[in-house]
Amino acid sequence: MMDLIPAPRRSTPDDRGPGRLDAQTRLEAGPGTEGVARWLRATIGAATGFPLAGHGDGEGRIRLSVDPGLPPEGYRLNLGGPEQLVEGGSAAGVFWGAQTLRQLLGADAFRRAPLRPGRHWDLPAVTVEDAPRFRWRGLMLDVARHFMPKEGVLRYLDLMAAHKLNVFHFHLTDDQGWRVEIRRHPRLTGTGSWRPRSKSGHRASPLWDEKPHGGFYTQDDIREIVAYAAERHITVVPEIDVPGHSQAAIAAYPELGNTDVRPASGAGGGPPAVWDTWGISPHVLAPAESTLRFYEGVFEEVLELFPSEFVHVGGDECLKDEWRASPAAQARLRELGLADEDELQSWFVGHFDRWLSARGRRLIGWDEILEGGLAPGATVSSWRGYAGGIAAARAGHDVVMCPEQQVYLDHRQHDGPDEPVPIGYVRTLEDVYRFEPVPAELTPEEARHVLGTQANLWTEAMEDQARVDYQAFPRLAAFAEVAWSALPAPAERDFAGFERRMEAHYRRLDALGVGYRPPSGPRPWQRRPGVLGRPIDGPPPDR
Repeated sequence: MMDLIPAPRRSTPDDRGPGRLDAQTRLEAGPGTEGVARWLRATIGAATGFPLAGHGDGEGRIRLSVDPGLPPEGYRLNLGGPEQLVEGGSAAGVFWGAQTLRQLLGADAFRRAPLRPGRHWDLPAVTVEDAPRFRWRGLMLDVARHFMPKEGVLRYLDLMAAHKLNVFHFHLTDDQGWRVEIRRHPRLTGTGSWRPRSKSGHRASPLWDEKPHGGFYTQDDIREIVAYAAERHITVVPEIDVPGHSQAAIAAYPELGNTDVRPASGAGGGPPAVWDTWGISPHVLAPAESTLRFYEGVFEEVLELFPSEFVHVGGDECLKDEWRASPAAQARLRELGLADEDELQSWFVGHFDRWLSARGRRLIGWDEILEGGLAPGATVSSWRGYAGGIAAARAGHDVVMCPEQQVYLDHRQHDGPDEPVPIGYVRTLEDVYRFEPVPAELTPEEARHVLGTQANLWTEAMEDQARVDYQAFPRLAAFAEVAWSALPAPAERDFAGFERRMEAHYRRLDALGVGYRPPSGPRPWQRRPGVLGRPIDGPPPDR
């Protein structure tokens, strides 16, 4: 497999002799591949110092073309001799083939400037044929708990592209911050994007960072992020959390909350502030028509910014205590003829399922949206293990598998004392590599509802980009192979072979400036025994 990550389906060496790139190499872009050519000039061109012009007198060339006979995201590389051919079933397939071409040039091809200007670069004589297992190969980044500036988000889109991940789930709102500009509701960012201080570490920590924390993306920032992602064939799926995880919005517009019970739950009897700690806030949206109209306005602007098929509405961890105590919420429940507060949440989510469907979009939410009855068109992000995904698939709903026990990358990577902020489940590189997104309990027909899988980065304990890098890598490389490659059953996977390929991949990550966790932790046989899916010690995870 020539140290490629993710592993391709087939690679066959041949006798054409090595391919060669030099200052005279031409880059010829067939119809529909012009964007891939721009990316190659910006990356491989920058790393080599070669112009990769579209014309010239040199013999060597890289030729990009679309072959509709290939799978839509599939590609074929024919390398060796004077011509390097990159074909894909679509522009996306050509782009993923270009990513493999970059890996085959070696780690120096991931640098931003030539290491040794003027030299030629060799490519192996090989044919690579490849296509992804899943259509949804996702990464979720939480920017609500700790804000990541736009430049950091763009960098993570590049890192996703380098690993052939194609869905960026953008967690934009939560109790601790509102991060996207909504012009008709300016206080969402004017008030909701800043909190006075932050809990340091896990929610059980006695330590505080007393500095204010915040930030948000302007609508122009969002347009730039979405366009940058699209150039890399990544879809950005926005998440606007309702009806729970909404304290930042309620802090900005108190009338969104359950005002008739606030004296019992708000600080000093007044409206709550943007939350400064982690966990699950008791403050949730009021189930009122005015709340629906407010969020319809929010989603109208969100749809203008994000062209994605899916829009994520959260729906998780909605505590019902305020609704139980609120006379207005109870009256609403009776008016709608609902049995309980779970059905009230289902009504709330169902409203936006219909609203989004009427506008040609699809609602997706965390697996709590199953409680009280699932909206007809909804797709489920199964995070509390496999059970929610299994139930949804059996009921005919599409599913994205992201169980916290396997692919929550904020969780610790080993149980040693040197692990920073050791929260949640111990999930090593090998654990992630042996993750299987499709539950064995599903029939082949039910399994077709598994759109794919997603790794999640919740940032309560990740105060800056360095901490995000440490938690994400190298495990995101293992996850990318699970999401892309046609791997055998978990117990049969060649983890030793993956580790050998990672030796080359660490050099690529070094060239990209990724602050990954060094591969020097305890070996699997040195770890204290723990039960899969159960924290070994410490407080429970925040999610």
